[in-house]
Amino acid sequence: MAVEKIVSDDTKKNAIDLMVMMVVDEVAENIHMKPTELLPQFVASKTGKLLYDEQSKLWWSGPSDIAEMFMAEINRED
Repeated sequence: MAVEKIVSDDTKKNAIDLMVMMVVDEVAENIHMKPTELLPQFVASKTGKLLYDEQSKLWWSGPSDIAEMFMAEINRED
């Protein structure tokens, strides 16, 4: 995709980090947890690992979609 070629690696990494924080904030609010407590759990999750995998292009999705994906992962583990 043409857009992908003009986006620098640093820009991608910054976008992914921002997306992580948006997802963590949304999920933390929904499950009544502090974002700082949820962040390590998210980063270690399958969803978090997939988000940090730039080739997955998950970071192109919206934060609500990723939050739903993470919530589904959490619910499967229960």
